[in-house]
Amino acid sequence: MKASDFPLTLSPEVATALELGSPVVALESTVITHGMPYPQNLQTAKEVEAIVRANGAVPATIAVIDGVLRVGLDEAGLEQLARTGFEASKASRRDLAVLMVARKTAGTTVAATMQIAGLAGIAVFATGGIGGVHRGADETFDISADLMELAATRVAVVCAGAKSILDLPKTLEVLETNGVPVLGYRTDRFPAFFSRDSGLPVDHRVESAEQVADIIIAQASLGNTGGILVANPISEGDALDGAAIEERIAEAIAEAEGKGVTRKDLTPFLLQRLFELTGGKSLVANIALIKNNAALAADIAKALAARRVAGGRGASA
Repeated sequence: MKASDFPLTLSPEVATALELGSPVVALESTVITHGMPYPQNLQTAKEVEAIVRANGAVPATIAVIDGVLRVGLDEAGLEQLARTGFEASKASRRDLAVLMVARKTAGTTVAATMQIAGLAGIAVFATGGIGGVHRGADETFDISADLMELAATRVAVVCAGAKSILDLPKTLEVLETNGVPVLGYRTDRFPAFFSRDSGLPVDHRVESAEQVADIIIAQASLGNTGGILVANPISEGDALDGAAIEERIAEAIAEAEGKGVTRKDLTPFLLQRLFELTGGKSLVANIALIKNNAALAADIAKALAARRVAGGRGASA
């Protein structure tokens, strides 16, 4: 089936790129609606798109605007989303149909962005960090839909690991159970979002965007329907001290428990408190790692497009 068979609206730039087989990188939008205030959110979104373009790919920021699943936003669309901010919904996979019928506006999480990217035929997606198993999930069963989407949708997700507010060992266990390969980009260790090393190993180390592209193609050739996680550590100059950020996370989690903050409100609350507790350093690191991931995702998309043009093996990836 073609993207036109689904309830999607592709920007002319994205539609042309997909038709020509040019490299495209999907970008999520909760970082715009729920990640930071206006106008910093708009500036960051534009800068991330510019990095994708500078690295030879077409950016496709994904969002729900007035009930329409949008793949690729023009300047007016980015402006509308950024100004709406926290008044927008936060859309995971379960929310999309309801938001479409209600004609609501929403930023898309990793899970929703993956689903829409998959429907559009976009194979590479850059984000900050994925959701995962929350601390205390043995009692709350709070596990992000991102993990289930990674098991179900054939999209490669470039991230700086899972958000460090999560239970990272359990998150990796769930990914393993669901058959999602975790690739460390030039690292043997799983990054912890704000810091480069969680102390946990990745499944496999990769050294180049071309190697990741080949794995994407090989994964598709096996008939696997799930995605691939590419863990790209935050650069050394932008990373925060792991022990120090862990102390701030514990403090923020205790506050959330005391206030009864749960479910989809928990991650935004914790990230906001980390911003406050670190004097803004967490947000600076967050922006830096998103840009770093966007650049790598563009390189992977370019390598994948080149292999598809070469024919044969890449045709179905």
